[in-house]
Amino acid sequence: MKEQIAAIRTEAAGFDISTADALEQYRLRFLSKKGLVSELFEAFRSVSGEDKKLYGKEINLLKQEVEGRWTAQKEVLESGPAAIDNSFDATRPPQPLGLGSRHPLSLVRQEIIRFFEAQGFNISEGHEVVDDWHNFGALNFDEDHPARDMQDTFFVQTDPDILLRTHTSTVQVKEMQLGNLPIRTISPGRVYRNETVSARSHMQFHQVEGLYIAENVSFADLKQTLYLFATEFFGRDLKVRFRASYFPFTEPSAEMDVSCFICNQAGCSVCKQTGWVEILGCGMVDPQVLENCGIDSKRYSGYAFGMGIERMTMLKYQMKDIRLFFENDLRFLRQFSSEL
Repeated sequence: MKEQIAAIRTEAAGFDISTADALEQYRLRFLSKKGLVSELFEAFRSVSGEDKKLYGKEINLLKQEVEGRWTAQKEVLESGPAAIDNSFDATRPPQPLGLGSRHPLSLVRQEIIRFFEAQGFNISEGHEVVDDWHNFGALNFDEDHPARDMQDTFFVQTDPDILLRTHTSTVQVKEMQLGNLPIRTISPGRVYRNETVSARSHMQFHQVEGLYIAENVSFADLKQTLYLFATEFFGRDLKVRFRASYFPFTEPSAEMDVSCFICNQAGCSVCKQTGWVEILGCGMVDPQVLENCGIDSKRYSGYAFGMGIERMTMLKYQMKDIRLFFENDLRFLRQFSSEL
């Protein structure tokens, strides 16, 4: 065994390890599980007890020498000039970066904002975490209204009740409290409701709500503004109808439908075979809401409306699954690059 150890030591010392490939061959030859040093340890098991101490020490020294040479050369190759990649030409012009794309919700949000700004509305924004009074109390929601239940609303804390806003009407309440009349504003923003996520609903979505308060505002003003918006947004000759509805903060209240532009009112899955598609809710601001916010309801009147940006986007681009907006799938988002 003494001669075997000496032979391996001589071979390892003379092995060329000047390149990365040669260094790998060195490792396989001497340090791998089937290498010469491992074979020595296997043979060592059969050595008699008297020689184990002598040969065991020699084998360990050999292993340390072989490993030390491998480690030292590996560091040299990794840090030396050979490790530097000189194939990159720093004088070459850079590759042009491709343009990104706007998110479809952002595109529709800006389109809605542009229309109402042209009609004289300004933009007002507020916090997403609000108190109960701004979200419910000022807007005539009864104490036992279902929307106040934790099954419908995300409460951050109770006593006092702090919650994630369920609509951007909270911003309108603050605008009315400021008392800078007349008020003509829209409030875009994200809202939250405790709903099961599905193709048609989500626990977070976006709204644009509008408010106009001045002297002698009528329902006719509301109808004309929304009619102009619908024809401008969808870009078609649409029929419009207003159906009586109920909202705690408006009286009278209505929901606005447009004729289905996908099937031309012949009936399809989008309009549920009715020929009409609901796009928003609206109504005249309830006098009690005005009084709650410190506005003289005998002198001033106003209208309010609200729409979901996701719903408007799904109608505009004929989409069927709201979850696509929140999945960040580049295959989906790149389809809107031409909309920049």
